[in-house]
Amino acid sequence: MRIQVRRTGGFAGIERQAEVDTSGRPDASEWHALAERALSAGRGRPPAGVPDGFSYEITVDGRTVHAADPGLTEAQRDLVRRVLKEGA
Repeated sequence: MRIQVRRTGGFAGIERQAEVDTSGRPDASEWHALAERALSAGRGRPPAGVPDGFSYEITVDGRTVHAADPGLTEAQRDLVRRVLKEGA
């Protein structure tokens, strides 16, 4: 499974992208479950955010959803944090 996160907005307006490929990872099933929960709560179009908040585009194996602060679910926030931390 290929998980991509693109974060835009924020006070400085700096875009950040990262990707994690779960193939061969010992924790792949954990990533898959988290990604499914994050996708199920996402929207097909970017939601309205708040001034200086972040907007997110989450893509899992070609399926893309959008989310924005402060409306991220716990699963979305956890997935975004993990991908941006571990992804290259």
